[in-house]
Amino acid sequence: MGRMSARNGENAIHDIIPPEIHGIDEDRLNASAISIMQTLNEAGFEAYLVGGGVRDFLLGNTPKDFDVATNATPEEICGLFRRARVVGRRFQIVHVRMGPEVFEVTTFRAPHQNDSNDAEARQDANGMLTRDNVYGGTVVDDAQRRDFTLNALYYNHKDRCVYDFCGAWQDAKAKQLRIIGEPSTRYREDPVRMLRAIRFLGKLPLTIDPATEAPIFELGHLLREVSSSRLFDEVLKLLQAGHGADTFELSWEYGLHQILFPEASQVLEANTESTYWDLIEQALENTDARLKSGRTVNPAFLYACLLWPAAHQRFQQLLADGVSAPDAMRKAGAITIDANSATVAIPRRFAQVTREIWELQLRLPNTQTRRALAMLRQPRFRAAYDFLLLREHSKEIPSGLGQWWTEFQAAHPDVKPEREQPNDRPRRRRRPFRK
Repeated sequence: MGRMSARNGENAIHDIIPPEIHGIDEDRLNASAISIMQTLNEAGFEAYLVGGGVRDFLLGNTPKDFDVATNATPEEICGLFRRARVVGRRFQIVHVRMGPEVFEVTTFRAPHQNDSNDAEARQDANGMLTRDNVYGGTVVDDAQRRDFTLNALYYNHKDRCVYDFCGAWQDAKAKQLRIIGEPSTRYREDPVRMLRAIRFLGKLPLTIDPATEAPIFELGHLLREVSSSRLFDEVLKLLQAGHGADTFELSWEYGLHQILFPEASQVLEANTESTYWDLIEQALENTDARLKSGRTVNPAFLYACLLWPAAHQRFQQLLADGVSAPDAMRKAGAITIDANSATVAIPRRFAQVTREIWELQLRLPNTQTRRALAMLRQPRFRAAYDFLLLREHSKEIPSGLGQWWTEFQAAHPDVKPEREQPNDRPRRRRRPFRK
C-alpha cells in the first residue's frame, strides 16, 4: 500500500503518506530549510517541514514559506545555529538566518490544559491565550495545537514522507479549510485565527468547512481584544498577499472589516453607491498587480485608502463648520487615525505618511509652474499623485488634474524628490557602551 496508518503515542492514529503518493519533489524544496532539518537531525532532534511549505505544494502552488518544527527547545536551536535569535513573547519562535533568508523554527507545543503548565500558558476571561510557550510535547501534540488542518502536515526529510495527525491529507485532497478542534474554542483562544481563515480563502482555491465558518460571524467582536499593534501586522498580511481585492470582499462579507475599521465602515455602509468603494477596490487591485510584478507597496498608502472614507467625511464636516481647508485636513487626518488606533494602531512613521498623502491633495490643484516643480521634489509626491488618480478613477473628483501632472512629470524628468529628513525615519537605538 502506498498510504500507511500507524499509531504514535497512546491514542494518536496518524497516516504516513510516502513520496509516490504525496508527490513532493525534495529538489524543489528550499535547500536551506533542508539544511536546517539535517543539522537538527544530526544533533539527535526530530525536525519536520510544516505549514505553507507543505500545504502549497499539495494544493498545486509554489511555496514561499518554509517553516521547521522540532522537539529542540529555543535555547537548543540557538546553540546549533550561529545566526539565530528568539523572537516573540506570547508565542516564542526562533529566527534562523541562512544567507539572506530567514526561517522560522518552532518547538513542538504541548497541551496547555495542564496545571504544571500554568506559568507558560495564560488565558484571559474570554478564553484568549495571552501566553502560550508550553514546550515538551510530541509531534502529535504539536499538530493538535496548530490552527488549521492544512497547516498540520509534516514533511520528514529522513524518509521523505508526509505525516498527518488530524485528517489533513483528506482536507488537502478536497481543498477544504477546516480548523483543528472545536471551532469556537479555538477562535476564542486566538481571534486572529478568523483573519487567517479569510486570508487562506482569499489566497487559495479552498472551500470552508461549515463548522469552521459559522462561529466567525458570531465571534468577530473578539478581535477588539487583540492588541492594536498586532492587528496592524495582520491587516497587512491580509491585504498584501497578492489577493487583497478578493480578501477585502471576504472580510466585509464575514463582518471582520467592520470590526477593524469601524468609522470608515460606517461611512461605506451608509453610502453603498459612494465613490469610496471604487477607490478602495481599485487601490487593492493595483496593490495586487504591483506585488505580482515584484514591486513593493507602502503600508501608509494602503491605510490612506482604507481610512479615506472616514477622513474625507470628517474633512467635509470641518469645512462646513468654517475651518480652513488646510486646518480641516490636518485635523481630520489626525482624529481619524487616532480614533482607529483603538482597533488597528498605525505606527507613527506610517501614520505621518498617510496624513501627508491626504494633505497634499489640497496642494495638487495648484499648477503654477514654480509651485508644481516644488511639488515634484516632495518626498510624498508620488504617493499623493497615485492617490489623486484613484480619486479621479472613482469619480470622487473630476478627471483632468491627474493627466496634467502625468504630462508635467514627463516634461521634467530630471526633477527628483528630496530625500527624507532623518526625523521621517524611525530612530535607531544606540547600543549601550561596553568596556
